[in-house]
Amino acid sequence: MQFNHTLITGLNGIIPGGISVDDFTAITKANVIDSQKILDGYIKSGIGTKLESKYYFEDGDKLKAAIELIKNGAPLDEISIILDWRDFEGLVAEILYSKNFAIIKNLVLTKPRMEIDVIGIRLGIAMLIDCKHWKRYSSSTLSMAVKKQIARTKHYILKTPGAIAVPVIVTLYHDKIDFIDRVPIVPIFQFSSFVDEFYGNLDQMNAIGKK
Repeated sequence: MQFNHTLITGLNGIIPGGISVDDFTAITKANVIDSQKILDGYIKSGIGTKLESKYYFEDGDKLKAAIELIKNGAPLDEISIILDWRDFEGLVAEILYSKNFAIIKNLVLTKPRMEIDVIGIRLGIAMLIDCKHWKRYSSSTLSMAVKKQIARTKHYILKTPGAIAVPVIVTLYHDKIDFIDRVPIVPIFQFSSFVDEFYGNLDQMNAIGKK
């Protein structure tokens, strides 16, 4: 699926259930010819199925199409804006999986109840990620998010004896990687390179459970 900006807009039209070319055109604001090309391109890439004049998509197809576009040069930050928060978490998990991390999504801890969006585990260290699909946030909001993620990480360590875990926040919009209380705030467009350099930069991070 060769990248062009019309394809990014087309992600909005990937809705579970059946959709016609006219419906897709109305949702994406593309023209009919482009809509037909985009939909046929999805089918060719193994995303969705076509039956008579309708195209059928399932949960997860939008994320699958987004990943395909990223592989073909689409800007990660532009793709992320189109995704909803659940797809955004899926994208973070997919990046970790592509780099040989074992993945756990939406892990619920009890007493007290806490949920961790995405966990990536490799080489005996768990990266505990809070995904923030926010369009705007203040430094105080980020500080509160960091405080909560540190609490979740400590709770995870209590429930997972012997584990080492690092709290991380991944955001939709941010200029660069920042640190609050040694917790990295990583914009999605830099997350892939952050993961590549993760082990080399562990000494800068709040590794909980490390003796």
